[in-house]
Amino acid sequence: MNSAPTKAARRPRNQTKTVREPVAAYAAGDGVLSFRHGLTCRERGTVDRALAIVGRCMAGGRTAFDCPDTAKQYLQLQLGGERHEVFGVLFLDGQNRFLAFEKMFHGTLTHTSVYPRQVALAVLGHHAAAVVICHNHPGGSAQPSRADEALTQTLKEALSLIDVRVLDHVIVAPREALSMAERGMM
Repeated sequence: MNSAPTKAARRPRNQTKTVREPVAAYAAGDGVLSFRHGLTCRERGTVDRALAIVGRCMAGGRTAFDCPDTAKQYLQLQLGGERHEVFGVLFLDGQNRFLAFEKMFHGTLTHTSVYPRQVALAVLGHHAAAVVICHNHPGGSAQPSRADEALTQTLKEALSLIDVRVLDHVIVAPREALSMAERGMM
């Protein structure tokens, strides 16, 4: 009988094995540009659970988005790690308090198709009085394009028909977020 310890016996019981496999989690990206890239599966799961808790706490406490910085910070957490363009909507009540956040459309590296009809249906479903629309630029620049400006105007016009205000359009890059309202572009 061989008295040499086996591989399992040599590893201390409290040491965990790092697994670098992608896991589906809260729609956050896993690619090289993602903040999640260097995380273990366990760490990714922890991040995902934390984002879910933040969302529940905001809905339960009825957090008010009374300044662009609050929305930018929240949306940076939600979209900052995405590898492809994602369009989302932050649904608010009449006092600009959090109702829900929804990632509505997923696109390619440089483009996402947005359908105003679907946005209007979601707004009605959440009984929202106001929204902050948002999307990410995975390439790194948070500067709005002409297409971003046109989309903002289209959604403002469409949602005004059902008495819903578009308060802001936030563009999230991996390390920054830009508020079009702060820039006077609304």
